Amino acid sequence: MKLSGCEQIRLQVRVVKQLNGSAITKKNTEVKIIEVGLRDGLQSVAHVMPTEVKCQWVRAAYDAGLREIEVGSFVPPKLLPQMADTAKVVEYARTLPGLSVNVLVPNFRGAESALAVGVDKINLPISVSRKHSLENVRMTPDEMVTELGKICKLRDSVSSQKQVHVTVSLATAFGCSLQGEVSEEEVCRLAEAAMAVGADSLNLADTVGYANPTQVRRLFRLIGHIVGEKMAAAHFHNTRGLGLANALAAMDCGIRQLDASLAGLGGCPFAPGATGNIVTEDLVFMVESMGFHTGIDLNLLIESRKILSRWLPSEPLYGYLCRAGLPKSFDPH
Repeated sequence: MKLSGCEQIRLQVRVVKQLNGSAITKKNTEVKIIEVGLRDGLQSVAHVMPTEVKCQWVRAAYDAGLREIEVGSFVPPKLLPQMADTAKVVEYARTLPGLSVNVLVPNFRGAESALAVGVDKINLPISVSRKHSLENVRMTPDEMVTELGKICKLRDSVSSQKQVHVTVSLATAFGCSLQGEVSEEEVCRLAEAAMAVGADSLNLADTVGYANPTQVRRLFRLIGHIVGEKMAAAHFHNTRGLGLANALAAMDCGIRQLDASLAGLGGCPFAPGATGNIVTEDLVFMVESMGFHTGIDLNLLIESRKILSRWLPSEPLYGYLCRAGLPKSFDPH
């Protein structure tokens, strides 16, 4: 029986939907969104958020379904007074079942503090840009690799029932506002060096928002050939409006862990022009709309923005979803 033109189109639509559905189910459909606003967001604002409010933020993120949160960093309080209470925030976060409690450390001393309070993951940034590295931590990239090796040995020597995960974020991997171009060969070299001294996983970070999707795909594939499955996560800034596009490009390369900040709060105080992280709410909406699963309740996530508007009234809060709302066609799975 010959089908009419309309019937042929409907049949083709059904076939395409079935093919797309089967393609997604063959992939890893779970995407982990890592909230970094409490660290990367707050480190760039002047106002010091009270500890109890930070804990409210952690709880709100947890209630919304986030299961990995970077709650702060162990840096000298005189440099970043916003992070002076990180140990207390870690203590609270550890009371939430199933939450991976992460912190950033700039050096061995910071790692000692992190291990002492019982974090689940330590994130050590190593800037590929020599100029940014010297400005940020007063060490060259290679000196930071040596520091990483010491941290991994310390972690291995600590008697504990759990093994603390050590991840490396290769910062300014796509360019630097101090140095300009950052060579992909140098990114690859440092990625290999980080794995050689004991890092558990790697994160490529677009610290100043220089990346574009073509560059993202190329670099993630290059690094993937070097470190394999240890190429785990991506960290993008939305400085020039390409944050979500770059996140999608990373997902095309198999990345299933993405950093984001509630309301797009944040930036790097030691990198000129490094504004705005990806907005957590918008990222979750994009990922869920594509048929992937984050386990995050978007309504609760949007509700948690009130904590920021109340306690950081002078800070600009970003995001499209919070203004437009969820479309009627949205399927939360």
